[in-house]
Amino acid sequence: MRRLRNVKIVATLGPASSDEPTIRALFEAGADVFRLNMSHGTHDDIRGRHTIIRKIEADTGRPIAILADLQGPKLRVGVFANGSEELVEGAKFRMDLTDAPGNVDRVQLPHPEIFAALEQGASLLVNDGKIRLKVDECGPDFANCTVTVGGTISNRKGVNVPDVVLPLAALSTKDRADLEFACELGVDWLALSFVQRAEDVTEARALARGRAAILSKIEKPAAVKAYAEILAVSDGIMVARGDLGVELPVQAVPPIQKRLVRGARAAAKPVIVATQMLESMIESPVPTRAEVSDVATAIYEGADAVMLSAESAAGQYPVEAVTTMNNVALSVESDPTYRDVIEASRSVVRKTMADGIVSAAREIAETTDIKAICCFSQTGNTVALVARERPRVPILGLTPLIATARRMCLSWGTTCVVTGEQDRFKGAVIAAVRAALKYGFATEKDHIVLTAGVPFNVQGTTNILRIAPCDERLIYKADPE
Repeated sequence: MRRLRNVKIVATLGPASSDEPTIRALFEAGADVFRLNMSHGTHDDIRGRHTIIRKIEADTGRPIAILADLQGPKLRVGVFANGSEELVEGAKFRMDLTDAPGNVDRVQLPHPEIFAALEQGASLLVNDGKIRLKVDECGPDFANCTVTVGGTISNRKGVNVPDVVLPLAALSTKDRADLEFACELGVDWLALSFVQRAEDVTEARALARGRAAILSKIEKPAAVKAYAEILAVSDGIMVARGDLGVELPVQAVPPIQKRLVRGARAAAKPVIVATQMLESMIESPVPTRAEVSDVATAIYEGADAVMLSAESAAGQYPVEAVTTMNNVALSVESDPTYRDVIEASRSVVRKTMADGIVSAAREIAETTDIKAICCFSQTGNTVALVARERPRVPILGLTPLIATARRMCLSWGTTCVVTGEQDRFKGAVIAAVRAALKYGFATEKDHIVLTAGVPFNVQGTTNILRIAPCDERLIYKADPE
């Protein structure tokens, strides 16, 4: 039941990890959250993986979070008469709406919204930035460009437009259908791709209708600029470094990653660092030293979770990749420097009663011999506030709602436990003590800190902090009623 690390591991499922034995092995190796990539696989494929995860959850008695990652709008060139062409630096190249097959001089770009937003001097990036074009002249149905970085351009390669905010909805027709399917299936988190503005998030939230939490992927320069507004309306953040590294200079990505992680931490919202973390393990059982350092950096920064993409979805060593990530986390978090870095980057927030209570809970736990901070929560918000404090002791998130327990699986340092409904504070104390004993967080000689709200089962009422012994006889003696 109990992980021996604070950072969570997100593992993407795919062709290499679709059967029950492999998914179970990924969970046992350390995966806390499973990502279902809606860009790949049919709805039947996604449903099958979802069913397996829920079976493993029932077998183990441990809540497991499921993240459905929506594809987002895909911008692609058309086709070429010869299948591909070689573009030479300095050559002229045209993109337009004409559906005739392309050649060395032009190709269709079937996205009028791109032409509507383009300006002279803007960049067009093709095939993950391997080819770069500069716009010399543009209109509502064309863009005449100069090739600044040449290469082979072929059928339906992706196009990035980093310099302008495109008048595109973050949700395509496919995304809307996938969102409804995923919500009906019962996923816990929805990841939105290519978010550009806060309105993209509010649109998705309206469609989700509370059935899943909304996580915004920050992968465009426009999203970096509008980060504060996007963060305010999101439930969580993913630092999606793949497209960030295409649309921005690669050297800009590390400082942006740090700012995004710190911003999410300060807002008490889970943040995932993703993309190419152990990329070489797609084909190798051992990662590079640089990849290990990359994972370690995200953990030192205090990210709530680190993510595997193709490594676990399509690689040859999916279980080994999760095991490696788990081992790196254990090593980093046992380093004394880790606590120094985490505490130096902690944001001091004292705006509400709940902020004060969770801050006091951390300080009490760290200055006395407290074994765990136990939080009763209907929504998971109190647990997120405690996780923001990054305490030295484990966090037990207690809730009567399985949906809340699953969503809390993404929060740093949190072990999620489903308890019965509580209508009295004494019952909550006893439930917390029993959970701490059952899952090995404390013995009967130890104490825990408990936060809760009275009246119970009312959102946003965190107003009590109590230090409780883990001996039920002492609880009954102190509270005879």
